[in-house]
Amino acid sequence: MPDRLFLAYTEPGSVPEDEFHDWYDNEHLPARLAVPGFHSAARYRAADGAVPTWLAVYDIAPGTLDSAAYKDLYANNSDREKSVLKRLDTLRRREYELIGDERPAGAPDKSPEASPALLLVSMSVPPEGVDDMNAWYAEEHIPMLLAVPGWRRVRRYRQISGDGPEYLSFHDVDGHHVFDQEAYKAAITTPWRERILKTAIGRERRVFSLHKAF
Repeated sequence: MPDRLFLAYTEPGSVPEDEFHDWYDNEHLPARLAVPGFHSAARYRAADGAVPTWLAVYDIAPGTLDSAAYKDLYANNSDREKSVLKRLDTLRRREYELIGDERPAGAPDKSPEASPALLLVSMSVPPEGVDDMNAWYAEEHIPMLLAVPGWRRVRRYRQISGDGPEYLSFHDVDGHHVFDQEAYKAAITTPWRERILKTAIGRERRVFSLHKAF
């Protein structure tokens, strides 16, 4: 079951954009999808003006990144792979385990394709605040978001490797217009949310648009 999420953030740096995309779409990413345990992938471009600009999203099975097949990719890198990796300004990898997956009532169990847009919100909280955060997500925040037209899915993850905050909420949405809706604005202006954010550590909020699904 692909209940792990692998995110790779990149910033091309001195790699020309045409070369960067040709390498990613035709060599780097297909090689990973050929590894047992990689189930699906999509590439996204930042829509919030922040960096890193590029995000690759992989749904993987537990243990995939520790497998011999995955490690062999790095032991047998092509010359182009080595060259591009050396020139990237940023290559940031994060792996997560799934802790919750919710869709609107009546939605299909499986999404047929990569979503047009993503909202990713990461944060850590003090140990004494974890139960309150989880209750807020389950009892208020996720139900309010799934009531927003165009909100496709909410997945929650806990990070198991990489840098950054411990908890990730991963939102599949129809497009950036969902953030202009009154139902969304209501979901992000509650007293409970404000209480959670006051204790949040290293909170990150990123918005991305689909570049290509694989």
